[in-house]
Amino acid sequence: MEQLLDLIYNGATDWEKVNREAFDSLFGQGGRYPSRAAAVVKLRAPKMGSGGGVPFAAYIHPSNPDSGAYGGTSFVLFPVEDGPCLISLVVGTQGIAPDEDILGRPGHGRKMRAICGWLNHEFGHGQQLAWAKADPVRIDMEIPRQIREQFAAYQAVFERYGKVIYGLYVPGEDRNATRYALAAFLDLLFEERGYPPLTVHKQEAEKIRAGYFDHLMPTVTPSEVKSTLTDLRYVILEGPPGTGKTRLAEELLKTAYAGNGMTIQFHPNTTYENFVGGLAPHTTGDGLGFRFAPRRGALMEAAIAAASDPARPYLLHIDEINRADLSKILGEAIYLLEAKTEQPRRVTLAYDFGEPVHQQLTLPPNLHILGTMNSSDRSIAIMDIAIRRRFAFVKLWPQLAVVAETGTPLMQTAYKALMSIFVEYASDEALRLMPGHSYFINVDAGSDVRALKTGLAPLLEEYLEQGYVVGFAEQLRAYLQWIDSL
Repeated sequence: MEQLLDLIYNGATDWEKVNREAFDSLFGQGGRYPSRAAAVVKLRAPKMGSGGGVPFAAYIHPSNPDSGAYGGTSFVLFPVEDGPCLISLVVGTQGIAPDEDILGRPGHGRKMRAICGWLNHEFGHGQQLAWAKADPVRIDMEIPRQIREQFAAYQAVFERYGKVIYGLYVPGEDRNATRYALAAFLDLLFEERGYPPLTVHKQEAEKIRAGYFDHLMPTVTPSEVKSTLTDLRYVILEGPPGTGKTRLAEELLKTAYAGNGMTIQFHPNTTYENFVGGLAPHTTGDGLGFRFAPRRGALMEAAIAAASDPARPYLLHIDEINRADLSKILGEAIYLLEAKTEQPRRVTLAYDFGEPVHQQLTLPPNLHILGTMNSSDRSIAIMDIAIRRRFAFVKLWPQLAVVAETGTPLMQTAYKALMSIFVEYASDEALRLMPGHSYFINVDAGSDVRALKTGLAPLLEEYLEQGYVVGFAEQLRAYLQWIDSL
């Protein structure tokens, strides 16, 4: 790795020779990868000026010829005169073969994007250092103009190979950051070919992997949600089942809001009258039995409670907020859901609800609304744009760290195997269905098999029956067979 770093920053007069030495240093004793990993790549580093084109050094699939166009995925360094080498992953100009399996999996591009996002967040300090294409196989798409302009020193590279580069890192002065980028790019390439780093480098490799997986499935803390509520007032937590959405909301209500609030749950029969307010039957003593009179809904009650003590924030927690048609339930009250306005907004109601509302409803600034939403439930109402604009959406993801801390060894194995299936094969939409960590924790070694068979397996079977996971159904069926064999 150090030889490669020196090459990236200092270049080489004898480009071909120095690249060969750096390449050979990656394998076997003292290297990062096992000796046999050298057989799954082949170095191509033409002498400077030998072809009259853009110089490069590429680690390509060994089935490719020694010269001319090649295919498949490759790790490539592009040297320039006035700066360090550009580090990149590239699809050969001959197309994706023989790496159809790697490039065709959603997981490869997903991990490349996560790596670049992690590098920018970890080392960019507000500047972009890395970029990844949304879909590596789209070799008809150029690198975006703003990226080409931002890294103008590599303009010749972009003009020649801009359509086939699908991930890049531009080294800066921080040599350590470049080392991490180099390791991340190379680890991805060799792991895709079946060769993870040697044991001596395993700890660093796991740190890198955990870093970009945290970017792929970021951790959200209660304090972050509370801060968002304080700033934007109306927030929805969304995520697959088992990610702790309701638990987080209840924890916030109990701790951050000191119990000042209430929890309600939406369902398909929730109405405007239940939530905002309307006519409801009241029993009478006049012999008629009942009559209809205005009755306040949960939103009105929450607004009144919040207004009674303006110094304390009040939380209205709506569980399963998308199990009802929120647009219909809110009615004209949707106008009130504006976090920051110069003047308090009011709506006129159809009935007089008595003190202190009467026929004018407003939401006090200390009223916060937190909804929870199961992203795997496709049988429920879809929120329209007007509703989505008024809420800040915070995604909750399954967390490996939680399973690693509290799950049994079997549960940790089960979680990692299932997460690998979803990350590698699921579409972006299906990735949101990855079962949460709660399916893999809070059970002891004597009941973990039963928990997998009675809790997790039925959920995955439902996904299969509903056609939610068509693109990787066989992988999930194999996983279910493994659970059945326990």
